[in-house]
Amino acid sequence: MSPVNPYDDAATARAVIDDTGVVLHWNEGARRLLGHPAAQVVGRPAAGLLAAGGHGPPPPGPGRSRWLGTLDLRHRDGHTVTARVLAHRRRTDGGPGEWLAAAALADRPDAADDPLVNMALLQSPCAMLIFDDQLRLYGVNDAMARLMLLPPEDLLGLRLTDIDSHPEYAKYERNLRRVLVTGEQQEVETFQRVAGENHDHAWLARVARLTGPDGRVRGACVSVHDFTEQHLARERLQLVNEASVRIGTTLDVTRTAQELARVCVPALADFVSVDLRDPWDHGTEQPGPPGPPVTLRRAAHVSITPGCPEAVGEPGRLEDYPAGSPQAESLLTGRAIVTAVPSGHTEAWQYWDADRVQRLKEYGIHSTLSVPLQARGTTLGVAVFARYRRPEPFTHDDVLLAEEVTARAAVCIDNARRYSRERETTLTLQRSLLPRHLPPTAAVEAASRYLPAARAGVGGDWFDVIPLSGMRVAMVVGDVVGHGIQASATMGRLRTAVRTLADIDLAPDELLTHLDDLVVRLSDEAGGDGTGEVGATCLYAVYDPVSRRCTLARAGHPPPVLVPPEGRPYQVSLPSGPPLGVGGLPFESAELELREGTVLAFYTDGLIESRERDGDAGRALLCETLAHPAGRSASASLDKTCDRVLRSLLPAGGAADDVALLLARARGLPPSRVATWDVPPDPALVARVRKQVLEQLAAWSLTEASFTAELVVSELVTNAIRYGAPPIRLRLIHDATTLICEVSDTSHTAPHLRRAKTWDEGGRGLLLVAQLTQRWGSRHTAEGKTIWAELALLDGE
Repeated sequence: MSPVNPYDDAATARAVIDDTGVVLHWNEGARRLLGHPAAQVVGRPAAGLLAAGGHGPPPPGPGRSRWLGTLDLRHRDGHTVTARVLAHRRRTDGGPGEWLAAAALADRPDAADDPLVNMALLQSPCAMLIFDDQLRLYGVNDAMARLMLLPPEDLLGLRLTDIDSHPEYAKYERNLRRVLVTGEQQEVETFQRVAGENHDHAWLARVARLTGPDGRVRGACVSVHDFTEQHLARERLQLVNEASVRIGTTLDVTRTAQELARVCVPALADFVSVDLRDPWDHGTEQPGPPGPPVTLRRAAHVSITPGCPEAVGEPGRLEDYPAGSPQAESLLTGRAIVTAVPSGHTEAWQYWDADRVQRLKEYGIHSTLSVPLQARGTTLGVAVFARYRRPEPFTHDDVLLAEEVTARAAVCIDNARRYSRERETTLTLQRSLLPRHLPPTAAVEAASRYLPAARAGVGGDWFDVIPLSGMRVAMVVGDVVGHGIQASATMGRLRTAVRTLADIDLAPDELLTHLDDLVVRLSDEAGGDGTGEVGATCLYAVYDPVSRRCTLARAGHPPPVLVPPEGRPYQVSLPSGPPLGVGGLPFESAELELREGTVLAFYTDGLIESRERDGDAGRALLCETLAHPAGRSASASLDKTCDRVLRSLLPAGGAADDVALLLARARGLPPSRVATWDVPPDPALVARVRKQVLEQLAAWSLTEASFTAELVVSELVTNAIRYGAPPIRLRLIHDATTLICEVSDTSHTAPHLRRAKTWDEGGRGLLLVAQLTQRWGSRHTAEGKTIWAELALLDGE
């Protein structure tokens, strides 16, 4: 032995043999075993060491690097030595392979009754129990004796259920019985306290059967390992994994805070509260940490006790936390604060919040952990963890775990707030671009609804009701592809364009053609690479209450549903035009006659399409809902019908896409409110026309409007005779608040408003009409044009 290696190298026989069978090394233990000194063996074939007639080891199989067997070896004095040899292959750097063969010397100890083995079993750091075949306690080593509450010598001969009635002991005994019967090893996890400690340990017990040399079952042994640290690490990893899955399932701030609290109770704490700072300016977060006192709003709290009796405030309540409170300190310092209760803090809190101190004492809260919620350099709030049922205080590992979970939650809360801000901005823009109130018209009674998508955000759905000349009304509904601010801005441009085109009284198919050109230009402006391509659908309808005819055209949009006063609702058959933005393809119109009380339902595809059903099923459900008797009568509220449609067709969690719904109930103007005359193309007969108009106004009890109406009719008829082409027709339409004068002829030349110079003899007529009337204009028809003017009637006339 040497100071470097205190163990005797001669205790084991060792030899190194290369691949050719030549001995490379021979130690003192090998000399003791066979008597050959190293000088006589090294460099010679190892086969010469085999006894006469003995067989050498068989060559190892392919891929084998170890061999174990019995060899008959030749001693130096000639007798045969039988040795159990273990050989394994090893490689040298850059050299050939070699084998190391080792054999124990003949004077090795017998482990069966060696006292060293017995001492090892008794003094092993692994706690062990030994049971006989009757499940009686037969032996206890020192490590187990230190864990037991009773002296081991007093327990020998007893069964586990005799020692303690704890369910864990019965569980152990069932496993012991199973091992004795089946021979299969068992692993049992239990949680028990060690004597003198106030917290549970996690124990892993391995149970194995013991058999004698004759194969008879003699008993069983149990080795118990304390794997508390591994168990806690596994629980922490599982909690982090659950947090990544369960926190942030929605883009809702309150729900995300609730998910954070639920994940941590009871895995990390008995009570968790989440307090957040209110958004600072127009929904933005307050920069940097706050200064005391800190004002926070309770977002959520969860307790192991039903009803959260430990909570001082309710969700939504504002709370001021002064300097020195754990919440304020953690926000100011940006790190977690662990507070032991009772401590001097409770006296400091007494002046601040006596109720909080009372709750701490009442429920025995002994340890709290305050962790700031921080994301992207912004302090969002604080999460407070409290323990009172779990006896152990928060440890350093608990702090790291809480910081990991709250960091994930803070990012989710920040994402939710950013999404809420963007959604609110887009929704504000969207609603500012949609009509706040539908204009009252004599032609239709209308009601509408708009709902943004529940998840995708605000899109580009829109609707409108546009009063036209001659008591007519235009109804439009459209859908811009996509979501977000860009879709809302595009919707606003298209809605403005529709109103502008409707103001010049274009036919529905012509209006969609102009709108299609506009969308093509918007796509070109947005980007030639296709990334900014703009697409939309649109349905445009014009209803005339005098003729009770409705003209419709659509551009890739779902056709409306018609609900007659009697009969089943049905989908209107309309020519299917291409979506807006395709360019170059024509649009076709269709005309319907609407009885008074007929309801037209215009909608976007978000109403009828969902993940659960296709468009056909949704359209059938819409027709079924509109067939409800409560919405069929003339006195039924269209607003209630809109609500009923949304409840029936949309899921409880909201629609996956934007929804726009417009219901319009057609009204008809009685023939007694319309007067029509054919005007001869003779200027001398204008006076007779004026007389007929005055007589009609008298019949309508509108004599106070006679002077203005006479001047307007005279000017319009005279212009039609002078510049137009026969036949010429004059029509008066009387509504409760409006008198409309229309003069039609077959000329397509439209008049222009201009100011006459001082010595001009003409040019003042239309200027006079514009000054005397509420509004005036012209519209082209298939036969020519119509010049119209509206006179506002005084209240009560």
